[in-house]
Amino acid sequence: MKAKLPDSESLQDAGRLFGALSDPTRLKLLVALGQGDELCVCDLAHVAGTTISTASHHLRKLRDLGVLKHRNDGRMAYYAIRNRRVAQLASVMFSPAEASR
Repeated sequence: MKAKLPDSESLQDAGRLFGALSDPTRLKLLVALGQGDELCVCDLAHVAGTTISTASHHLRKLRDLGVLKHRNDGRMAYYAIRNRRVAQLASVMFSPAEASR
Protein backbone atom coordinates (compact mmCIF):
# COMPACT_ATOMS: atom_id res chain seq x y z
CA MET A 1 0.00 0.00 0.00
CA LYS A 2 2.82 2.39 0.87
CA ALA A 3 4.40 1.89 -2.56
CA LYS A 4 1.20 3.13 -4.21
CA LEU A 5 1.26 6.49 -2.40
CA PRO A 6 2.24 9.59 -4.39
CA ASP A 7 5.75 10.93 -3.91
CA SER A 8 6.44 13.69 -1.37
CA GLU A 9 6.59 16.47 -3.97
CA SER A 10 3.21 15.53 -5.42
CA LEU A 11 1.69 15.43 -1.96
CA GLN A 12 3.14 18.87 -1.14
CA ASP A 13 1.75 20.28 -4.41
CA ALA A 14 -1.67 18.82 -3.62
CA GLY A 15 -1.50 20.27 -0.11
CA ARG A 16 -0.82 23.75 -1.48
CA LEU A 17 -3.69 23.39 -3.94
CA PHE A 18 -6.17 22.21 -1.32
CA GLY A 19 -4.99 24.99 0.98
CA ALA A 20 -5.76 27.52 -1.73
CA LEU A 21 -9.15 25.93 -2.33
CA SER A 22 -10.04 26.25 1.34
CA ASP A 23 -10.91 29.90 0.75
CA PRO A 24 -14.62 30.50 -0.10
CA THR A 25 -13.84 33.41 -2.43
CA ARG A 26 -11.43 31.30 -4.46
CA LEU A 27 -14.03 28.56 -4.69
CA LYS A 28 -16.61 31.05 -5.98
CA LEU A 29 -14.18 32.26 -8.62
CA LEU A 30 -13.32 28.73 -9.65
CA VAL A 31 -16.95 27.65 -9.91
CA ALA A 32 -17.79 30.76 -11.96
CA LEU A 33 -14.91 30.11 -14.36
CA GLY A 34 -15.83 26.44 -14.57
CA GLN A 35 -19.16 27.43 -16.14
CA GLY A 36 -17.58 28.26 -19.48
CA ASP A 37 -15.40 30.82 -21.15
CA GLU A 38 -12.96 33.33 -19.77
CA LEU A 39 -14.15 36.23 -17.64
CA CYS A 40 -12.61 39.59 -16.85
CA VAL A 41 -11.54 40.44 -13.31
CA CYS A 42 -14.34 42.98 -12.91
CA ASP A 43 -17.01 40.38 -13.77
CA LEU A 44 -15.41 37.85 -11.46
CA ALA A 45 -15.30 40.40 -8.64
CA HIS A 46 -19.02 41.04 -9.12
CA VAL A 47 -19.81 37.30 -9.09
CA ALA A 48 -17.74 36.76 -5.94
CA GLY A 49 -19.21 39.83 -4.23
CA THR A 50 -15.83 41.40 -3.63
CA THR A 51 -13.67 44.26 -4.84
CA ILE A 52 -11.62 44.04 -8.01
CA SER A 53 -8.44 44.25 -5.94
CA THR A 54 -9.48 41.32 -3.73
CA ALA A 55 -10.61 39.23 -6.68
CA SER A 56 -7.35 39.95 -8.47
CA HIS A 57 -5.37 38.80 -5.43
CA HIS A 58 -7.27 35.49 -5.28
CA LEU A 59 -7.06 34.96 -9.04
CA ARG A 60 -3.30 35.51 -8.95
CA LYS A 61 -2.99 32.84 -6.25
CA LEU A 62 -4.91 30.34 -8.39
CA ARG A 63 -2.88 31.32 -11.45
CA ASP A 64 0.40 30.81 -9.57
CA LEU A 65 -0.75 27.30 -8.65
CA GLY A 66 -1.43 26.48 -12.31
CA VAL A 67 -5.19 26.31 -11.89
CA LEU A 68 -5.96 29.35 -14.05
CA LYS A 69 -4.51 31.00 -17.11
CA HIS A 70 -4.81 34.66 -17.94
CA ARG A 71 -4.35 37.13 -20.72
CA ASN A 72 -4.26 40.90 -20.83
CA ASP A 73 -6.18 42.93 -23.38
CA GLY A 74 -5.20 46.52 -22.86
CA ARG A 75 -6.02 47.34 -19.24
CA MET A 76 -8.36 44.37 -18.88
CA ALA A 77 -7.22 41.01 -17.50
CA TYR A 78 -9.14 37.87 -18.44
CA TYR A 79 -8.98 34.53 -16.66
CA ALA A 80 -9.93 31.01 -17.71
CA ILE A 81 -9.51 27.50 -16.37
CA ARG A 82 -6.17 25.85 -17.09
CA ASN A 83 -6.55 22.78 -14.89
CA ARG A 84 -9.85 21.08 -15.78
CA ARG A 85 -9.46 18.48 -13.01
CA VAL A 86 -9.61 21.18 -10.35
CA ALA A 87 -12.66 22.76 -12.02
CA GLN A 88 -14.34 19.35 -12.13
CA LEU A 89 -13.61 18.84 -8.44
CA ALA A 90 -15.29 22.14 -7.57
CA SER A 91 -18.21 21.33 -9.85
CA VAL A 92 -18.78 17.95 -8.20
CA MET A 93 -18.57 19.49 -4.74
CA PHE A 94 -21.40 21.89 -5.49
CA SER A 95 -23.59 19.83 -7.79
CA PRO A 96 -27.20 19.36 -6.57
CA ALA A 97 -26.87 15.57 -6.65
CA GLU A 98 -23.89 15.64 -4.28
CA ALA A 99 -25.51 18.14 -1.94
CA SER A 100 -28.43 15.81 -1.22
CA ARG A 101 -26.20 12.94 -0.07
